[in-house]
This record gives sequence, structure tokens and C-alpha cells, in this order.
Amino acid sequence: MDTQTRETFWDKAKKDWLRNYSLYLIVSPVILYYIVFHYAPIYGAIIAFKDYLPMKGVLGSPWVGFKHFQDFFESYYFWRVLKNTLVISLTSLVFGFPAPIILALLINEVKKKLFSRFVQTVTYMPHFISLVVVCGLVLDFTRDSGIINAIIGLFGGDKVTMLNHPGYFVPVYVTSEIWQEIGWGSIIYLAAMGSIDPQQYEAATIDGAGRWKQTVHVTLPGIAPTIMILLILKIGGILSVGYEKIILLYNPAIYETADVISTYVYRKGLQEFAWSFSSAVGLFNSTINFVLLLTANWLSRKVNQSSLW
Repeated sequence: MDTQTRETFWDKAKKDWLRNYSLYLIVSPVILYYIVFHYAPIYGAIIAFKDYLPMKGVLGSPWVGFKHFQDFFESYYFWRVLKNTLVISLTSLVFGFPAPIILALLINEVKKKLFSRFVQTVTYMPHFISLVVVCGLVLDFTRDSGIINAIIGLFGGDKVTMLNHPGYFVPVYVTSEIWQEIGWGSIIYLAAMGSIDPQQYEAATIDGAGRWKQTVHVTLPGIAPTIMILLILKIGGILSVGYEKIILLYNPAIYETADVISTYVYRKGLQEFAWSFSSAVGLFNSTINFVLLLTANWLSRKVNQSSLW
């Protein structure tokens, strides 16, 4: 790039800054946030290939190559945390992903706006409740003396503290996740439905289509691009099961089904101070998610021409 081109570029950048400096100032905290908390920490990923010693720092610590990755792949916990992560993620994908779509379709069919707004408000509220409070409620509801077991007891079932039994963890986790996020997730789909041309519904009505056929042939195709983009993002984070909620819910009695990659990284890194090993596990997790994101985006672009890029 020659000097004249560089000067032209900087001249344009200066003029754009002077013209839109207020917009740049507004967006600067967001840019700074991503630089400080998302891009700058990438430098620290190098400790996954080192035997990190705080006294020697990142660059001074001895290089060990793929030793920590090999230790993780050969450990007993590798298959357990990988299986648990996939089971929880796929269960959430199968049951949790369609839930806000179904809710949005139902709300869209409600004719009385007052009632639809009431439903939206009630379903949105759990999203704004602190995760600590939500987990406290889940723990109380699933105790042997909780409301869920009281209902089970009315039908002759056994009362048990569900989160002390490995087999109950995934259903409890996924159900509570759907309850907390279904209303918030439906906002995007309701907005997408609002952009559908009303003339399409009128044409469908003239052709004799009822509400069900209008939903199938007009509403769903109209929000299909939105569904695909959110599905791609969901698949891209399929191994990123949040550790906060699991840590608040689980205990050693249910590690068998509740321990996932993120909680394993938390234990190894912050409780056992195995910084390099936990960084290697986290880097493996991020790499797999990145590959899944690229694959899902490529498949979506090939199948229905909807993709992130």
C-alpha cells in the first residue's frame, strides 16, 4: 500500500470520526470490553502448552507442548465430562430450542392483546431473576419435602431429594433452563413474525388455508432464517454448558451425570491450581465449539442459503 493510499485512508477515517464522533464514543465501551475481556486473554492461552509457574510468568514458564492435552485425553474424567456435556447440551437443544418457537407461535395466535401481553410478562419474568435465586428455588422444589414431590406423592410416587440422585439431574437442569429462558427467547421470534407481510396471510386465507396451514406455510417459512441463525449459534456453543448453574445445583453425589467440561475446568483451575491443565481443557473445548460453528454455518448455507456469513 503506497503513501498516497495510506493518507487517503487516514483522511477518510479522520473525516468519519469528526462526522460521527458521538457514535464512536457510544460504541467505545463495548469495543473496549471485548478487547479487554475477550481478545487480550487469548494471549494467556499459551500456558496450555507450558508448565505455568506464577513466579516465572507466561513467557518464562517451561514449554511442555501437548503434555496437558495428552493427560486430559488419557484421564478417567475425559469421557465422563465429555459425555455429560454432550448429554446436557443435546437434551437442551432437542427440548429447549423449540420451546420459545412454540411459545411465540402460540402468543402470535392470541387475538386479545391484553392476554398476550400478560402471558409475555409472566414468561419473561424468570429471565430477570438472579441465577442464585433460581437455583435456590430449584433446590427447594426438588427436595423430598418440596412442592414437586408433594405432587408426585398425590399420585402415589416415591418422594426423593432429586438432586441427590444422578438420574434426575439432567431433567431438572433442562426443565429449569426452559422455564427460565422460554419467554425471553420468544422475543426474537415474535419480532421476526412481526416483519412478515400481512398480505401473505390474506392470500392464504383467500386460498382457504386455516390458522394451522397459515402457521405451517406462512409463519414458519417467514421466521426460518431467524431459526437457522439461532440454531447455528446454539450448535456453536454445544460444549459450552455454563458452569455457574451446575455448580450451584450439583454435589459430589451426582458428579457422575452433572460434571461437565466447564465445571471440571473450574475445579482443576481454581480449586486445585492446575492452571496449565485447565487452560488446555478450556482450549480444547473452545476449539471443538469453533469447528462445530463453522460446520453448522456451512451446512446451513448449503441447505437453505441462511448463514452467519
